[in-house]
Amino acid sequence: MSFRSALAGSALAAVLATSAQAQTQAPHSHAPGSAHTPGSAHAPGHAQAADEAQVRTVVAAYKDAITRMDVSQTPALFWEDSAIFENGGVEGTFAYYLEHHLGPEFTDLAGFEFRNHEMTVEIDGDTAFVSETYTYHITFKDTAREPIERRGVATSVLRKRGDEWRFAIYHSSARPLRRAT
Repeated sequence: MSFRSALAGSALAAVLATSAQAQTQAPHSHAPGSAHTPGSAHAPGHAQAADEAQVRTVVAAYKDAITRMDVSQTPALFWEDSAIFENGGVEGTFAYYLEHHLGPEFTDLAGFEFRNHEMTVEIDGDTAFVSETYTYHITFKDTAREPIERRGVATSVLRKRGDEWRFAIYHSSARPLRRAT
């Protein structure tokens, strides 16, 4: 295991441990009429469905911004203290990632397309765990460059603060597609 991978895993474990500790120490507010009790795994029915819909909307907005190659509105999808991990690297907060990595990459691209996107969402109180699988196809403005096609995965932790869901942790990785021989 590389140092960066171990660091990323340690950072994720620390955030989750801090989150669990904060949940046991701080009271939560829940929807009026909710039968949710401290320590139960999920908010009941309607509130759970509404939270899941909001989480799916945030994740879809990020994917759609990447597809449009217009990330100008994406900072509103991430908490200021977010943590980004990509392909074994610790990228810092989303603001740093956008300025030093994602934003500059788009200057060379002609297109970015997601295919076969699947998402699962699990809500636990004010925390959502999201996993995604997809393929993506990238083309370049410099047509001499070969397009890139990869199989990708993303895992995210979104936190609800007040009534708003945003990314707290985003991790993605990809590998070349394995073609049938």
